[in-house]
Amino acid sequence: KAQNIIGLRVLSDNVIWLWKKDKTVVVIDPSIHEPVIKYIDENNLHLKAIFQTHHHSDHIGGTKHLIERWPDVKVIASSKEKKRIPFQNISVADGETFKILGEEVKIIEVLGHTNSHISFFLKGKNPVLFIGDTLFSGGCGRIFEGTFQQMYNSLERIKSLPRNTLIYCAHEYTKANLLWALNLNPKDKDIKNKLLQVEKKLSLNELTIPFLLDEELKINLFLRA
Repeated sequence: KAQNIIGLRVLSDNVIWLWKKDKTVVVIDPSIHEPVIKYIDENNLHLKAIFQTHHHSDHIGGTKHLIERWPDVKVIASSKEKKRIPFQNISVADGETFKILGEEVKIIEVLGHTNSHISFFLKGKNPVLFIGDTLFSGGCGRIFEGTFQQMYNSLERIKSLPRNTLIYCAHEYTKANLLWALNLNPKDKDIKNKLLQVEKKLSLNELTIPFLLDEELKINLFLRA
């Protein structure tokens, strides 16, 4: 992996991603604060920014405490969510870009799960996408506020990214998603093989995410729709 990105498992199945460069770190969707503060302190890091993909409490729950600890932190969120993510201090919209940790980050709006969900795309030679709850390995997010058409359009946007994009979603749902997909397509070899890999990783207590877009296009029934 070109980027130095660490996943912290929290709650029952959330993953908080920490993107590190030298002694600086960006946190993506901090559902709770304690493990984030512990990791930052133990590794003598400085919190530069928090990326918020959407307003759900298991994505923003830790942000308030992190701001108290690091008052100069940039909280980057959708300009449509000023009420539900009130502590944002950098408001962004679809298609905007900004630079952080020496990388260019592009905002890609991916509506469906909520009506303002955004993702953070790091271009570069080895592209990275922080997708929140729009896409999971083997599945996609539930439609809470948006429409099915919006979710379909969002998945099409993801599909148009470079095939070598490494996708970081916010939940460890892979095994359940693949069992569901295999139930629908019992003869699918790609899904079967992926399930074996996933079960092996889980038995070693490893995360099954991130995942490559190229591989996901073969196993994710929503991306194949």
